[in-house]
Amino acid sequence: MKFLLRIAVIAGLAALMAGCCHCRSYQKKTRRPLVGTEWQLIQLGGETIQPREGSFTVTLSAEKGQISGVGACNRISGTYKSDEKRSLKIGPLAATRMACPDLKREQAFIEALESATHYDMDGPMLLILADGELRAVFQAKP
Repeated sequence: MKFLLRIAVIAGLAALMAGCCHCRSYQKKTRRPLVGTEWQLIQLGGETIQPREGSFTVTLSAEKGQISGVGACNRISGTYKSDEKRSLKIGPLAATRMACPDLKREQAFIEALESATHYDMDGPMLLILADGELRAVFQAKP
């Protein structure tokens, strides 16, 4: 009886591990590079953001550590630094000063970027963290 129980447990663990390998494979296959990818904001401060064409995007460039993007309606730009340990420092950021209806969210977007201490990636998703707290989630644009 104990032998059958051990076999059942081992079979269950093997099935679980095989499933995780598939997840890791998917994540690796869908992962995009941090630098050079255009990232679309999909979550800010725990609130889901409906993607709108041309707004709330960022792109990190390899040239001189530049970051650029668009908030609700204003263009943003600045600098960033990152390393192999996934630390990330963004800013200071500059923005144009056009008036648009979503300026509060745009300011929160800029603050989330400037507060970044590190990042993580999950498949095609970029997670911006500030001292372990999730501040923003981006999805790689096709």
